[in-house]
Amino acid sequence: MIPRIHKRGSRTIGLIRYLYGPGTHEEHTDPHLVAAFDPLAPDPGRNPAATYEQLQRLLDQPVDALPTGRRPDKHVWHLSVRAAPEDPVLSDEDWAAIARRMVAATGIAPEGDETACRWAAVRHADDHIHIIATLVRDDGRRPRRHNEARRAQAEARAIETDYNLRRVPPGDGTAAKRPTSAERHKANRRRQPRTPREELRETVRRSAAGAMGETEFFDRLAAAGLLVRRRIAPSGDLLGYTVALPNDRNASGEPVFYSGSKLAPDLSLPRIRQRWTHTPGDNTPPALPPVTGPASARRRTTTAARQALIAIEHGSDDGVIAAHIAATGEVLDALAKTSAAHTRHELHAAATAFERASRSHIRATHTHSKALRRAARDLAHSGPALGRGEDNATTAMAIDMLIFLITAAAHWHAGKQHAQQAAAAQQAATHLRTAYRTAAEHPIAALRHRGLRQAPSWQRHHAAVLRHALPELAERILAEPGWPALAATLTETQTAGHNPTALLTQAATQRELDTAEHLSDVLIWRLRHIANLPANPPNTHNQRARNNHTTTPTPATHTTTKPPNSRPRHR
Repeated sequence: MIPRIHKRGSRTIGLIRYLYGPGTHEEHTDPHLVAAFDPLAPDPGRNPAATYEQLQRLLDQPVDALPTGRRPDKHVWHLSVRAAPEDPVLSDEDWAAIARRMVAATGIAPEGDETACRWAAVRHADDHIHIIATLVRDDGRRPRRHNEARRAQAEARAIETDYNLRRVPPGDGTAAKRPTSAERHKANRRRQPRTPREELRETVRRSAAGAMGETEFFDRLAAAGLLVRRRIAPSGDLLGYTVALPNDRNASGEPVFYSGSKLAPDLSLPRIRQRWTHTPGDNTPPALPPVTGPASARRRTTTAARQALIAIEHGSDDGVIAAHIAATGEVLDALAKTSAAHTRHELHAAATAFERASRSHIRATHTHSKALRRAARDLAHSGPALGRGEDNATTAMAIDMLIFLITAAAHWHAGKQHAQQAAAAQQAATHLRTAYRTAAEHPIAALRHRGLRQAPSWQRHHAAVLRHALPELAERILAEPGWPALAATLTETQTAGHNPTALLTQAATQRELDTAEHLSDVLIWRLRHIANLPANPPNTHNQRARNNHTTTPTPATHTTTKPPNSRPRHR
């Protein structure tokens, strides 16, 4: 259940007309009063003789009784309370009880206070009510509304328990600011799926992902098509920035600008500057290794994510862990921006969900997250992946490691009682698993095909190696559909001169495997990453086809290893 306190207003009659009206898109059905400070309050929705003006005069009476100079300019208080879509439809009596609990919790009408503010609760849909009140008590004083939003949230959690409703994770004040009603209505009128605030937040977040200085950050904002204004101090120092969409205009035709802090707490210029670990005031990014192609960038992302995973699971400094989690959000943004079409939707959803998990009240020590932020920058500068061959396979490799990293972030947040962040990280992990299945489908299928075509002696040999290296997990892995693909990878590692037993042991000790959905897949990507094997297995069918059309024989590119226990032919 979500309570929302709206901006205060000055016209009681205007809000009443909206609550009892048809709505902006005829969505209001059967508007009627479910509760009020006075049981005899007029209900224009059910009583044909009652009028909006009668209800307005009754609510405004304490305000009108004050001398003109003492009347508050914004005296109309408005709270909406909405149930979750999966919650059962509550009765009018239930909503009436909820309304009384809310006005008591927020200080509008404490229980037993006979001179409290006047209020009324209107229901015009199955899933929510609106409470309107006037902010002058019957005794002429103002109500005590200190921390009203937090107290409304606390009461909502209690109501969810009492009515067996969906439990909404409690907030901690670090969430991004939600769009206003006016912004949502404007987007609806224009048939836009998102408000300008939401679109700007995502664009600025992606522009900041992996940026190493002010110049790079502002260049990315301009390249994304945003209008940018910089706030300069008289000394010439840059104090902040605002952004706007070119097509988002106010009634005067001027662009509607938002500061970074109005988009999200961590998008203000001072907070973004904290991510840049080089000398303050130096707008030149530090020396970095040259960015190559998307596949190389994804391999480096896999390495950085594994290092961050170790830091989160075994670290004791909360500031360092918070920095790794924040940088993980940058990696997801960069990966979503450069991903191929078939994985883009789920990766974008994962990045959007994880945005909430990237912030908490724990101050991040960003100097410890250089590797992840550089990985994000490499992803952004390497260009879009084509979704084929090595690009696609290394995307699956990176996503596989990011699933473990984000799951570890969810567990850390849960341990710190960061309920909203933990839930957001779990949601992001769900989207990543879907993206992984899409990205890994072709390379895993190709490896499985190669594994099934191996000689039985090789299959027996690899099964024995697996039982020796991972005795507790071997039978589970052998029963998975991906076992032939893992066997093919073990063959490649041995052909490349590695010890499969040692590699399996090393891959298993990088992190526990019990929570993995498919153990064989996890081991495949770890082995290929450790042994520096191509993420996408060579297509032997296409290779033979190319060789058949070549007039000059081509020497073999690798040495063929005989299957174990194979016998030479007798002449």
